[in-house]
Amino acid sequence: MRTVTETLQAAAVGATLSGAPSTVHAVLTGGDPLAAARAAGNIVLPADATTGRLLAAGAAVHSAISLFWATVLVQVLPRRRAVLWGAVAGLGIAALDLGLLARRFPLIRALPVAPQWADHVAFGALVGAVVTVRR
Repeated sequence: MRTVTETLQAAAVGATLSGAPSTVHAVLTGGDPLAAARAAGNIVLPADATTGRLLAAGAAVHSAISLFWATVLVQVLPRRRAVLWGAVAGLGIAALDLGLLARRFPLIRALPVAPQWADHVAFGALVGAVVTVRR
């Protein structure tokens, strides 16, 4: 079993940096760079909750989900080409998260799709990078 430290580092890096694609997209297109964070909060709060509550809940939810997926990926990613396989795993995670589960949450459904997929791929690749460096 991989170390707890490796998992926590992978989760922290992935959670912190993987939102870059959607954030950059929002800034370049004049969108709201905090929309994805509020949307994550919609997983545990109603869509009409206050912005502050949605952002706080979104941070907690995103951290928990990132820790879950990092735990899985740290255990299954191979030693060789972990970044590539992490990115591929990110596509699978996106298919599950965005294709199946997110349909239930209006704020997630309202997000532009491609940047959200890119965030998931970035997450997997970032976790793979941490795995590569740690091993």
